[in-house]
Amino acid sequence: MALPIGFFFGFFLQKGDLCGAAGCSEVLLFRSWDKLHGIWICIITCMALFACLDLFGWVNLNPHPLYWINNIVGGLIFGAGSVLAGGCITGSLYKSGTGNLNSLAAIFGMPIGLLSVWCGFLNPAYKWMTGFEIKAKNGGPFTLTSLTGISYQVLASIFLILTFLAILLFLRRKRPDAPLKSVLSFPVTKSWKHWKSGIAIGILALPAYLFAAKSGYNYPHGTTGGLSSAILLATEKNPHVIWTDDLLVTMRALKRNSGEPAHRSRPIILWIILLWAGLIPGSWASARLSGQAKLLPKPRSQILTAFAGGILLGLGAGLADGCFYGNVVSGWALMSVAGVFFGFAMLLSNWATTYLYLMVGSFWRKK
Repeated sequence: MALPIGFFFGFFLQKGDLCGAAGCSEVLLFRSWDKLHGIWICIITCMALFACLDLFGWVNLNPHPLYWINNIVGGLIFGAGSVLAGGCITGSLYKSGTGNLNSLAAIFGMPIGLLSVWCGFLNPAYKWMTGFEIKAKNGGPFTLTSLTGISYQVLASIFLILTFLAILLFLRRKRPDAPLKSVLSFPVTKSWKHWKSGIAIGILALPAYLFAAKSGYNYPHGTTGGLSSAILLATEKNPHVIWTDDLLVTMRALKRNSGEPAHRSRPIILWIILLWAGLIPGSWASARLSGQAKLLPKPRSQILTAFAGGILLGLGAGLADGCFYGNVVSGWALMSVAGVFFGFAMLLSNWATTYLYLMVGSFWRKK
């Protein structure tokens, strides 16, 4: 099921052009919060469905531990790279399916950044940062549930109700005259509103989480894991491949207990590789149906900048153990404080780089 879920993941991403990096940048460039609103709808949809999965005992919620230095430093590097690359890791993947050469260049830069963290010059710093973990009182990951003492289901209900009330208030002020049929339509040959794409991706997270848990990857949406597993599968002589649900300890526990380099203690989970592999064809199919699949030439300077941005994306994702969709969309849906640290660090860095490179820098380049 990983390939079809990955296919629809890419399809839905492209339909709404729901890139986290672009959503952050457009707040400054166009004074538009539309994409971030769509991403929040995706998070809330995931949160509501995860609460149901947890209530019925179908999955064990697995938020990332809080390595706060990793999350902040990784988020800052990732945010800068996302502007130079023209997208986050997930955004670069689905945009490459439409023929975006800058995104393709960024993808080739990402492994350099990841390998620099796992076995390169940043590995000692990475190991040092992970020594500053903040745990919950019970020794588990530090989350909003452990911080507040409120159950996941109750907190999810509160966020869902507040979001629903905010939407009602917005609709009351805007007074849209569009018929209900138009609002609820999801045409395959046209682009979607960002919130529609957010709902679709959020719903897709339910089967993704269920099947991922059965495959040894107990986590919903995310693409850094697929990229890193693909790199290890191509470079390791004796890779530790996970075919089914036989992952008895977490990746982080493996890294702490292993005397080998960090990247060698990482198991290779075929589920997330196949999910990652299905994303680009899904994006291409969506763009093809909408008439947006075009291989357009780009200036050499832009391609080189995107490649450098891809390296920074790999560095940031490697340090923080995840990308925007892994740490923010899935992480916030799991109420991970680590994801909150990463998300706000990435946002501030994205805004600073957007201002300096795309706004001020563009002004001087024109002169």
